[in-house]
Amino acid sequence: MRVFSAIAVQGVVEPLIPAFEKAHGCTLDVTWATAPLLLKRLQAGKTADALILNRATTDTLLATGGIVAGSDVVIASSATAIAVKAGAPKPDISTPEALKRALLEARAISYTDPAAGGASGIYFAKLLERLGIADAINAKTRFPPPSGYAGMFLPTGEADLAVQQVPELLHVPGVEIVGPLPGDLHMVTVFVAGIPSDSAQPVLATALIESLRTPEAKALFRAKGLEPG
Repeated sequence: MRVFSAIAVQGVVEPLIPAFEKAHGCTLDVTWATAPLLLKRLQAGKTADALILNRATTDTLLATGGIVAGSDVVIASSATAIAVKAGAPKPDISTPEALKRALLEARAISYTDPAAGGASGIYFAKLLERLGIADAINAKTRFPPPSGYAGMFLPTGEADLAVQQVPELLHVPGVEIVGPLPGDLHMVTVFVAGIPSDSAQPVLATALIESLRTPEAKALFRAKGLEPG
């Protein structure tokens, strides 16, 4: 069964795959990417049997008939946060002004390239404009590769701060979460599982979605920095 999934939930879905495959006698072929990149693939004619995307992308597909109406199920939500290398001093980001200072004082930062379509990258790029520091920060920004993790530059010392959704930050060994974006800058992304209208395996896709809502799956979501739906 072909699955298109947002990378933010990879740390949860991937460990659940072996048990699901064994229970259902199947093999899952999962493509991990940002939700907008996956949407582009679907719009270009690629097919999948099950989808795990953010709410905005799911709604786009629902509006065009790309997802079976009523099959969309919220499975989790995730906050965008700041991380540092494990053991490094954690800057004060408790207020918007404190966050602004921390970003300006960092030697280099990393966040998802907005051109790649990731929700956190698009939001953070707009946030930098809102704070009036876009030019200063982007001059010292390292973008991860498409569908990559901003935290990858922390253990190597190539960046002091990384900005991405909590589960994506935690996916990289050797990083620690400082905290979510403060105050009214706080941003949460909702993830939704659904069945494409042209799915060749709708029954199996339904079973996969159900497997992401079990008590065991919900516990794993929490352990990986997501709030289960």
